[in-house]
Amino acid sequence: MAEINKSISFDGRDIRLKVGLLAPQAGGSVLIESGETSVLVTATRAKGRDGIDFLPLLVDYEERLYAAGRIPGGFWRREGKPPEKVTLTCRLIDRPMRPLFPSWLRDDIQIVATTMSLDELVPPDVLAVTGASIATLLAKIPFGGPMAAVRVGLVGDDFIINPTYREIEIGDLDLVVAGSPEGVIMVEAGANQLPEQDIIEAIDFGYEAVRDLIQAQRELIAELGIEIVTEEPPVVDTTLENFIADQVTKPVQLILAKGEPDKKTRDMALDEVKAEVVTAIGELPETDPIAVAAAANSRIVDGLFKSVTKKLMRQQIIEQGIRVDGRKLDEVRPISCQVGLLPKRVHGSGLFNRGLTQVLSICTLGTPGDAQDLADDLHPEGSKRYMHHYNMPPYSVGETKPMRSPGRREIGHGALAERALLPVLPSKEKFPYVLRVVSEVLSSNGSTSMGSVCGSTLSMMDAGVPITKPVSGAAMGLIKEGDEVRILTDIQGIEDFLGDMDFKVAGTDVGITALQMDMKIAGLPLETIAEAINKAKPARAHILGKMLESIGQPRLEMSPYAPRLLTIRIEPEFIGLVIGPGGKTIKGITEETGAKVDIEDDGTVTVSALDQEKAKRAIQMVKALTRRLNQGDVYVGRVTRIIPIGAFVEILPGKEGMIHISQLADYRVGKVEDEVGVGDEVIVKIRELDNKGRLNLTRLGISPEEAAAAREGRGE
Repeated sequence: MAEINKSISFDGRDIRLKVGLLAPQAGGSVLIESGETSVLVTATRAKGRDGIDFLPLLVDYEERLYAAGRIPGGFWRREGKPPEKVTLTCRLIDRPMRPLFPSWLRDDIQIVATTMSLDELVPPDVLAVTGASIATLLAKIPFGGPMAAVRVGLVGDDFIINPTYREIEIGDLDLVVAGSPEGVIMVEAGANQLPEQDIIEAIDFGYEAVRDLIQAQRELIAELGIEIVTEEPPVVDTTLENFIADQVTKPVQLILAKGEPDKKTRDMALDEVKAEVVTAIGELPETDPIAVAAAANSRIVDGLFKSVTKKLMRQQIIEQGIRVDGRKLDEVRPISCQVGLLPKRVHGSGLFNRGLTQVLSICTLGTPGDAQDLADDLHPEGSKRYMHHYNMPPYSVGETKPMRSPGRREIGHGALAERALLPVLPSKEKFPYVLRVVSEVLSSNGSTSMGSVCGSTLSMMDAGVPITKPVSGAAMGLIKEGDEVRILTDIQGIEDFLGDMDFKVAGTDVGITALQMDMKIAGLPLETIAEAINKAKPARAHILGKMLESIGQPRLEMSPYAPRLLTIRIEPEFIGLVIGPGGKTIKGITEETGAKVDIEDDGTVTVSALDQEKAKRAIQMVKALTRRLNQGDVYVGRVTRIIPIGAFVEILPGKEGMIHISQLADYRVGKVEDEVGVGDEVIVKIRELDNKGRLNLTRLGISPEEAAAAREGRGE
C-alpha cells in the first residue's frame, strides 16, 4: 500500500493520519498523531472458531514508557501489569466499536493500539478510538463506520475540542463523545456539577467535530481505493426459530404482561416455558429437521428463546408502555438505605438497595502516605488521594464461578463511581486524608455502578468526610423500534440486556458530575440523548431524597479507629533536617511518639495517629526541629557528650551546641563532670550563633519564666 498522509484541523489543533508506512502484515494499520503524541492502531481479522455464538472482539491498548522518554521502575525495568488507565482506554475503544459490527459476525477480530510518543499535552485515548475505526476500514472488515471520537473540555465559558491535560485539569468538564454517521454512539464524562443543558450542548459541540473526522476517514479510504465492506449475512434456516416462536409467544406474553415485580418468580416462570419447548423438541423424531437443528448446537434453543423474549418485551414497552415488572416508564424501583451497618472498626459504611440491586460501600480514611503512586503511568498525574474500587462476586447474580483479580468491567465501574464523587470531595487543605471506598455488590439486577455511587456517598458521610454535596445516580435505558422510541428510567438487568442503551447519569442537586452512555445500535440523535439526560434528573432527585432520610449530613465525629491527622507547613529548606540522614530523625519522632509523619515536597507535614495527643506531640517535635534559632532562645536539652572544656547538648533533634565550662554555673567549676553527666536534661540559652553556624550555649541568666516556657514548649 502506498504511503498516504492526511490532516484535519480543529480550532488550530491538527490530527494527522499516516497509512501504508507501519505494520504491513496487520489487516489494517494507521499512525494517528496530534502534537507530538503518536498512536499506532492495527486491526486484524482471523477465521471464526466453531461453536462461537458471539463476536469475539479483543481490544488491547498498550503504553510504553519510552513514549515519554522514561525507563520503567522495578527490578525488570520493563512494563508489567497495565495501570488502570490502560484498562479504561481499552474499554473506551471497545464500547463504540462493538455495536458497529454486524450482529452475525463471529470471526476473531483484534484491535491493538500502542502509544508510541506522548508530549504530555495531548491525551492519546481519543486518538486511539478514531484510529481503531480507520484500521478496521483498512482491514476490510464488515463495519458500520466510519466512527470517530473527540474530547470536549470547558474552560471558562468556552468549549474546547481535544483539550490538553492542563486544560482538562483546570476546566469544569472532561467529556468524550464518539459517533457514527447514524449519530452519537458513546459518551463518557466527568463534570463539575454542570447543568443538564451545558452537558447537552457539549455533546452537540463534540459531535460536530466527530462528523468532520468521519468525513476525513471517507476521503482517506476513497483516496486508497478501498470500499467499505458490506458482507451478506449467512443464510440461516429459520425452521427451529419459527417452531420456538409458535410454542412460546403466547405464554411469554402472559408472563410479561403480568408485571411481576419479583425477578426470581418471573425468571422461574420463563424457565418453565423454556423447559416445555425443550421437552416438545425432545418428543420429535430424531430425523425431524427441528430436532436435528436443536441437536447441532446445545445452546441454540436458549439463544432463540431469549430472542423471542426480547422481541416480546420490547413490543410490550413500545405498544403498551408496560415494563416487565409492572412499573411505569419513568418509575424508580423501591429504595432503602442504611448507614453504620458495620462496626466502627470500619471507618464508614453505607448500604444502598434499589429493587434487587444491593451495594454495600465501605469508606476508609488513610494518611497522605497511603496515596496511590502513579509513577509508572504514562500520564502526568503523579498520585491519587481518592480511590474507588468495585467488586461483583458471582453470588450477586446467583452464580458460581472462579473469583479472579478485577476485570475490565470492575475497573470501569469503579472509575465511573470515582469520577462521580471527585467534584464534591473536600480540598486537601481542609481534609488531608487519603480516601478509599470499596463497593461490594451483594446483589445485582441492573445499575450496580450507580448503586455504588449512592452507597459510596452514604459511606463517606458516615465516615465524617465533609463532602460539599451528596451524589446520587440513575441508569436510563432505551427501546427503539423504527421511529418509535421509549426512554426507561432506572433499568433493571433484563432491560439492560434486551434494550438498546445503558445511560448512567450521576450528580448532585446542583448538576451532573459524571455520565456514561453505551449503545447497542449504530447511533442516536442528540434530541433522544437530551431527553434521556433530562428524564434522569427527577430520578436522581428522588433517589437522593431517600438517601438523605438515612443520613442528612456528614457526621461531625469520625470513627475512634480512624487516624487523627494534624498538618503544618514548614519551609522546604527544613525538609532534609526533619528527615535526617538516612531517615534517622523522622524515624526517631515516630518511635518516640508512635505517630506517622509524612512530608511533601512543598513542605506540608502531616502527622497521623489513633491517639490525637501522640499526633500533637509529634507536631511539637517537628515545630521545634524547624524553628529558626535565635540568640537568647531557651531550650530543654540533653547532654550527649563531655569534653574537658565543656559539654555538648542536643537542644533539637540533630542540633547540638556546646556549653563552655565557664557557662555551666555562676561559680568556678573544677570539672565538667561535677555539674552534668551524659544523658542529663538541662535548660540552656543560646548565647551565640557564630558565622559557621555553631551554637554556644549557657546555663546562666535564665529566668524561672523562661525555664517554664521552655518546658511547656516540649509538651511537659
